[in-house]
Amino acid sequence: MNQLAQIFGRKLAKFLSKEVRQNIQVATVTQEKLATTLQPGDVLLVEGNTRISIAIKYLTQSTWSHAAIYIGNALPIGAPWELPKVLIEADLQEGVRAVSLAHYAQMHTRICRPVGLNEDDRNRVINYAIARIGHHYDLKNVFDLMRYLLPTAPVPTRFRRRLLSLGSGDPTRAICSTLIAQAFESVHYPILPIMQRTWSDDPKHVDCYAEIYRIRHHSLYTPRDFDISPFFDIIKPTIENGFDYRSIAWDHDKQESLQIDCKSTEIPVTAPDEKHD
Repeated sequence: MNQLAQIFGRKLAKFLSKEVRQNIQVATVTQEKLATTLQPGDVLLVEGNTRISIAIKYLTQSTWSHAAIYIGNALPIGAPWELPKVLIEADLQEGVRAVSLAHYAQMHTRICRPVGLNEDDRNRVINYAIARIGHHYDLKNVFDLMRYLLPTAPVPTRFRRRLLSLGSGDPTRAICSTLIAQAFESVHYPILPIMQRTWSDDPKHVDCYAEIYRIRHHSLYTPRDFDISPFFDIIKPTIENGFDYRSIAWDHDKQESLQIDCKSTEIPVTAPDEKHD
């Protein structure tokens, strides 16, 4: 029975990973700018274009459906003709794997940078992700995948986050946000914790309170959480590399030439010859 479920799960995962051409995605920055801006420990959010991506974007009400962590040159260099694998992600079909930056060169992306993360903890986060390479999601959990067959099902808002949780929490059953959340959780770096305020019992200090943070379970994190987290900075390569709006080469000359060409093709209208009695 488990073998049948595994076979059906693989087919279902392949179906959900198919690309859907609903709209044209435009990369807002070049691969070269991404490469010069990314730093180890950065989280790269991606606007995916697969069937499961549509479901994730709907359930999270967000642009982002996938996340990967940038590890820089932490992995050994492969063959000379291979591009360096600088990102670690959790793929539904392939499991936890390392990919090159070119894998997302044509997609809309966003860089989220953890603020104040020291060098030792950054290395621990990266090593945690590297150690998980090869882990796979248990595709016997077919019911976890079937929920994505209806990507725009009417689901109450309070239940949407829990619908994204896959698997039973086993570390070998990873999806993208869960993997990265666990990596940062290993050094106690916050992403989007649940905050509670404890008010003072002292009558002289009734206005005083303490903010207590409670860790959200890693299986409930989504790519959107890195975007809205108060502890991650949003890095835009165009601005980071120096932006001067006056240096933009607008296509005025071409536009003016088109207007001139249009005027030159106009057929003059002349009045009819007058008739004399």
